[in-house]
Amino acid sequence: MAAADAEVARLCDALVDPGWATSDRLLDAQSIALLADECDAAWAAGLLHPAAVGRGGARAERTAIRSDHVLWLDRATAGPGALRYLDAMEALRVALNRALFLGLEALEAHFAFYPPGARYDRHLDRFTDDDTRVVSAVLYLNPAWPPDAGGQLRLFLDGGGAHDVLPEAGTLALFLADRFWHEVLPATRPRRSVTGWFRRRPLG
Repeated sequence: MAAADAEVARLCDALVDPGWATSDRLLDAQSIALLADECDAAWAAGLLHPAAVGRGGARAERTAIRSDHVLWLDRATAGPGALRYLDAMEALRVALNRALFLGLEALEAHFAFYPPGARYDRHLDRFTDDDTRVVSAVLYLNPAWPPDAGGQLRLFLDGGGAHDVLPEAGTLALFLADRFWHEVLPATRPRRSVTGWFRRRPLG
């Protein structure tokens, strides 16, 4: 079995139990650097906007809950780094469906830029009135990130306890969207990622 196939198989097994995993093999270093440059360029051009909570008519900016800025990815306007990311995530979607029969149909994803001090309080990624988000995927774009800079993704685990994921460039955090409460801790420097969700059709 090729190394890439073995890594995908490991991720599939981890989503069954314990329900989350990390990997540093989704994209090569050049692709990660392109993504980081595209995120920075979009930020400098003012294309990212303050993130909101909720959806539809209940959607609102709430800086007391989250203070990141986002730009949704669209294949039609994506740069070369974002296209590589979208291609890699499509391959992962197909593999997850083949192994776990999740019925994943699409990915929605955005750049997320956290200025120094920004955070996102404890939350679930699935809305109470929408069951389409199945798997959350966060890919980090921050090279040489020091542990004392903060900015970790904190996953609250089954049965108590937590696991912190350092936002180091190339690290992918993958977890079940309806199961794991999580938060983003504030950092002392800008923090960049691509945050995505694999979606299925609504049940029923």
